[in-house]
Amino acid sequence: MLDNKKKSSPAPMEPPPEAEVEYLSKRHRVSPAIIREIIRRIGSSERSAVEREIRKGMTRR
Repeated sequence: MLDNKKKSSPAPMEPPPEAEVEYLSKRHRVSPAIIREIIRRIGSSERSAVEREIRKGMTRR
């Protein structure tokens, strides 16, 4: 049978606080746009998760 239930899309994540983005961008010497993109991609604005992703990216350089 076919289920006609709509698949619910995940709730849109609220934007991270600008102060947090500025802090991380200055600390890791990357642009705020990169920080926002990482937050959007991983789906979390938790500082430790963002820093982990930045470290992963730095090792690829």
